[in-house]
Amino acid sequence: MGSGGVVVKDIGSKADLDDALRGAAPVVVHFWASWCAASKQMDQVFARLAADFPHALFFRVEAEEQPEISEAYAVSAVPYFVFCKDGRTIDTLEGADPSSLANKVAKVVSDSFAGSASPASLEMADAPSETIKKLPEENGSSQNESPSSDLSDALRMRLQQLVNSHPVFLFMKGNPEQPKCGFSRTVVNILKDEGVEFGSFNILMDDEVREGMKKFSNWPTFPQLFCKGELVGGCDIAVAMHENSELKDLFIEHGVPVISKETKVVDSTQSLSSDATVQERSKELSGSAGLDAALSSRLHVLVNSSPVMVFMKGKPDEPKCGFSRKVIEILQQEKVAFDSFDILSDDEVRQGLKIFSNFPSYPQLYIGGELIGGSDIVLEMHKSGELKKTIAEKDAPRCGFSSKVVDALKKEGIDFGSFDILSNEEVRQGLKTYSNWPTYPQLYCKGELIGGCDIVLELQNSGELKSTLSE
Repeated sequence: MGSGGVVVKDIGSKADLDDALRGAAPVVVHFWASWCAASKQMDQVFARLAADFPHALFFRVEAEEQPEISEAYAVSAVPYFVFCKDGRTIDTLEGADPSSLANKVAKVVSDSFAGSASPASLEMADAPSETIKKLPEENGSSQNESPSSDLSDALRMRLQQLVNSHPVFLFMKGNPEQPKCGFSRTVVNILKDEGVEFGSFNILMDDEVREGMKKFSNWPTFPQLFCKGELVGGCDIAVAMHENSELKDLFIEHGVPVISKETKVVDSTQSLSSDATVQERSKELSGSAGLDAALSSRLHVLVNSSPVMVFMKGKPDEPKCGFSRKVIEILQQEKVAFDSFDILSDDEVRQGLKIFSNFPSYPQLYIGGELIGGSDIVLEMHKSGELKKTIAEKDAPRCGFSSKVVDALKKEGIDFGSFDILSNEEVRQGLKTYSNWPTYPQLYCKGELIGGCDIVLELQNSGELKSTLSE
């Protein structure tokens, strides 16, 4: 594609890209897919950036058609951008984020050619063009629509039957004996190493399934690994989970039978129940090196940072595994306000929380600072109505004075934040000294102490509470 003489070149082989990286110019690569609306929208941004930053080279790689390149750069979703300088990858960007793309391009170019970027280019990096500004809104509207809504009932039922046909199921290119791409080969080897029996489907043999699964799972590339009917992820997620034992924990938690590597036969009589096995694995984890005081304190603050807290893979609007997506959907159905933490963004938290919670896998749901469990437990509680009840109970004030203040604020229609002083003894004792007020609750407005229960009720009875808090 071209614009005003500036060309965004399509890469046809890894050798072509390797040649381009040998040059002195910075290189930006867009991994895309023809079926992905976000890729097409970001292409407009990419072309505009190519025009505004003539000192850099801009390339496109069709992710699924160039598996060797995609595998080399660990691409598992599109759109995906790689920024290179002096033959090395210096940054990446996943997803349709026009402003971040513009800023990262500006940075890699300015680092390479100090002072050479045109004023228009720098201006765009600080304040992206109208085209760029409009795209997030368009992306947002498209993301709110369920991709699977485009599928026919017959195809949706067929795909559901496939993912449910085995406890572990892999949609791949080729078959386990003859994988047709490096990503698929890697996941097959991982599953064999884990010792689990799995079913597979060669998406190269059926284009309807190949295209339908992208929408069904809302996952753009292959392979796609499922466990108990839920998407786990692609190659990079499978590799990461395998390396840190999370994949084994996931299989244990969901009662997936393990094949003896000597006999390759499932021995159901010797397999432990899911709960018992998880308990054994948890003991193993808790028996390892303990957490240091700083990390333990940090995790304690995190689990108590919101009345309802989810530690998940990805973010609520972009979960990175099916189990995380399931928990988010349940909380949204329950209309529960919650915060989340992406454990993929912080390996210290990811590994530490397993020991802290004595729970080996993710997602993990906390209510009132206490662990509820993973996706299976949350689903079970949701179906029985216990989840809503548990949230209501944990959300209730723990003393009559606190209840009275909460009721007074709600009656006045006042929005407010809160902190459970029972969850943090340091805050509980420290605030008494800080405020020079010996008891709880304590009500603050704009950083200033209003008082405790008696003062709040007195202000409410005199009709002054709302005006006092509105000043």
